[in-house]
Amino acid sequence: MKRAFPLLGGLTAVLLSYALYEALIAAPTEQTMGNVQRIFYYHVPSAWTAFLLFLVNFAASVAYLIRRSPKADAIGVVTAEVGVVFCTVVLVTGPLWARPVWGIWWTWDVRLTSTLVLWLIYVSYLMLRRFSSSGQTPVLAAALAVFGALDVPLVYFSIWFFRTQHPAPVIGGGGSIDPRMLHVLLINWAAFLCFAFMVCWSRYRLERLQREVEEMQALESMIEPRSAR
Repeated sequence: MKRAFPLLGGLTAVLLSYALYEALIAAPTEQTMGNVQRIFYYHVPSAWTAFLLFLVNFAASVAYLIRRSPKADAIGVVTAEVGVVFCTVVLVTGPLWARPVWGIWWTWDVRLTSTLVLWLIYVSYLMLRRFSSSGQTPVLAAALAVFGALDVPLVYFSIWFFRTQHPAPVIGGGGSIDPRMLHVLLINWAAFLCFAFMVCWSRYRLERLQREVEEMQALESMIEPRSAR
């Protein structure tokens, strides 16, 4: 596993570099929006990656609630952290794209509002994990994560069922996209997925080591009073 990590890091660096070239140079310029549309190649893959991480968090949280597995709990924490990072990228790039195209930074339509709610739920999840010292914290956090995951389908399908500021979906929802743009979009998503997996892998190893250290410290604190007697 240790040997695989540098290989994954090298692959990720190559993919990100190639994706950057494709997004900024090789991809055709959109006729209506111009070069500002190139944010699309970062905005959309970030959203898809965040959704996938939150779904993994959902599965890990359900597994923890059923089996009380420490591994599942660690996976839940890690995917929530990385998912919030990618969701933050979505909330930052969205207004940067919207301002020159729509003439506004933000509007409280269903997709934008539900995305903000999703971000707030998982930020609350992380704050609960960080600042609560109760023995029931993992259980409460897992329950919150299960609740938060219900917002993911609402965010994704909102433009199918509600009139929003967003245009029709370009894939599978009546919209259309230039095949060359779709190619660049998928390359960027592949690069983002590799990067997310690499960060999650590294963060998971760190989380497990941290928990092992805390368990050792707790065990030592129990042994010391007995030896003093």
